[in-house]
Amino acid sequence: MQLVLPVEAPGRTHIYNQFVVRVPDRDGVKRALDAAGIGTAIYYPVPFHEQECFAALGHHHGEFPHAEAAAAETLALPIYGELTEEQQAYVVSTLAATLAS
Repeated sequence: MQLVLPVEAPGRTHIYNQFVVRVPDRDGVKRALDAAGIGTAIYYPVPFHEQECFAALGHHHGEFPHAEAAAAETLALPIYGELTEEQQAYVVSTLAATLAS
């Protein structure tokens, strides 16, 4: 598994509104985190080329495999200013345990 985290430029602070990870069996991971009391979200479950509003462009499933994989594997984890270090550790350890099982 590859871990890629954002890099902040020196002297600049960013306020993140989404922390999205790619995981195998995204729906199973979401169920496990939900059961552990960790809220998650799936923001783009359908790749753009498969959405009805873009149907006139004539694209079909299989044409953009990277977009399709991202749509199937991405899961947003909790991130907000009031999230304590203890809560962050709980999210990380629960996610790690879920992925290890």
